[in-house]
Amino acid sequence: MAHALVNATSPQRDRPSPWQPATWADYLALCDAPNIERIRIFFDEGLMWTEMGEEGLNHSSVCDLFTMLIAFWKASHPEQIIYSLGRCQLEKTGHKACAPDLVVYLGEPPPRWQPGQRRFVNLDQAGLPALVGEVSDTTLANDLDRKKHLYAALGIPEYWVIDVRGRQVLAFLLQADGSYAECDTLRHLQDWRLLC
Repeated sequence: MAHALVNATSPQRDRPSPWQPATWADYLALCDAPNIERIRIFFDEGLMWTEMGEEGLNHSSVCDLFTMLIAFWKASHPEQIIYSLGRCQLEKTGHKACAPDLVVYLGEPPPRWQPGQRRFVNLDQAGLPALVGEVSDTTLANDLDRKKHLYAALGIPEYWVIDVRGRQVLAFLLQADGSYAECDTLRHLQDWRLLC
């Protein structure tokens, strides 16, 4: 199932939704297809979105930069245990799935793959990451809407959106009511202050 491409300059009313109706079985069939590589799949209560193919230059360079920044932060905070699992598939069986550009676990190590298991993090069995992030070069509207709601519904404490074109980082903290509120000070990487 291919998703519709969105033209960033067209009015919102003319944009087809990249999210298409699908079942969990459709999602699993696509995840387990042996001939598909380099695909990110998102599933949210009967809707699925796929990102197929190679990343663009801006997206790739910012993803790598973000990973390096996490490594530099770790080097200056050796007491903090941090694990980065960028683009790892996370699933809440039967309901929700995502593949954020950035997945960070703090403290306890993330689950490890074992031979014979599916290659994903089962959020029904594993702990939640401390934060996830998306690099937005051409997907900002989706990252600030449906994906943000998906990550909030999963209960992920922090969500970052790196707006490549706007040259800013938007950070959101999960609130008691289950929604995200924008912030400029990060909860889990205390010494970082976002300059937005």
